[in-house]
Amino acid sequence: MISDTATHTTTFGNWPHRVIRRSDTVRQLPPHTCSLADLTVEVGDRSLSVSDCMTRCRMAGVLILKRGEIALERYGMESSPGRRRQGYSTTKSIVATLVGAALHDGAIGSLDDCCDLYLPRLRGSAYEGVTVRNLMRMCSGVAWDEAGDGRADDGRLELAWASRQPGSVLDLACSLPRAQPQGTVFNYSTVESSVLGAVVAAATGRTLADYCAEKIWGPAGMEANAYWVLDADGGQEPGGFGVSACLRDLGRFGLLALEDGAAFSGRQVLPSGWLDLVGQPDSAPTGFGRLTPGSPMGYGYHWWAMPHGPTGIHVGAFLAAGSYGQYVYVHPAARVVAAVQSAWPQHEDADANAGTWALLGAALRALRAT
Repeated sequence: MISDTATHTTTFGNWPHRVIRRSDTVRQLPPHTCSLADLTVEVGDRSLSVSDCMTRCRMAGVLILKRGEIALERYGMESSPGRRRQGYSTTKSIVATLVGAALHDGAIGSLDDCCDLYLPRLRGSAYEGVTVRNLMRMCSGVAWDEAGDGRADDGRLELAWASRQPGSVLDLACSLPRAQPQGTVFNYSTVESSVLGAVVAAATGRTLADYCAEKIWGPAGMEANAYWVLDADGGQEPGGFGVSACLRDLGRFGLLALEDGAAFSGRQVLPSGWLDLVGQPDSAPTGFGRLTPGSPMGYGYHWWAMPHGPTGIHVGAFLAAGSYGQYVYVHPAARVVAAVQSAWPQHEDADANAGTWALLGAALRALRAT
């Protein structure tokens, strides 16, 4: 167990972590005038209560905020407000936000700078000459096969991680060949996010956990410490996964994105217009319906962009998404943020996913007039 008073690297279970320090001043989340406690959710041919929907979809926690106020907060599966859960790939969107902070600070001069300008370790690899922007889009052109079954390149990532050697993930990235010219093909890659995280750490001269505490956890008014797993004792945080946080703080992270980096404390921590830049596709390879066969999603800058769909309910919305049912959903026009923590038994679960989105859709419709 990690102590909230730890100041350096510590261990959580069998893995070393670094603490992301909570804020001294907590952003309060007051109740919204419209409570969704009695919301009815239509899932298939059934009408479910929130609790029944959560049970069916193995949700450990659901938080829905309208204008920073709690319309729904519910826990299941023996979870609680103080319970930190692994966010898996939602970490990618945290890293993207740290890129914005580094750009705002001037530590990164331009998104069109080559990543090896900040991280010379990449020179001589397929990542040499790749821009920060194309890393953000996952359009580096570097070969990677993320099948999610442990047998493709993600299996090589697991082996590198299991070695517990400092820099093992970055070493793997530097061994990869080029497959396409940068900027021409979207290819979802967890190792790409770790390259991006390493660029941020090199540009700022800070660990990702410390920089996250300064630029996200503090300004957003988080109520609890979070933890970022390391590749070794005293090692590096992976940019593609590894942050564990409580549900309300995920909601506050969504609010920081919704409010375009204007922290509740009055600090501006992201460039003006960052919200519009990162939340929607800005290139043909990342456009709606272009990512993978059969998917209507688009991709922004390490955030997924929701398809507009026939009802238009998700127009302009974007989200951080992680394995086993982890979501941070941001809908700027509706002023709604939702955070969902789940414990699906497998990496993907189509039925649980559909039920989760049925709940979020019902909540959006109920909150329209508020």
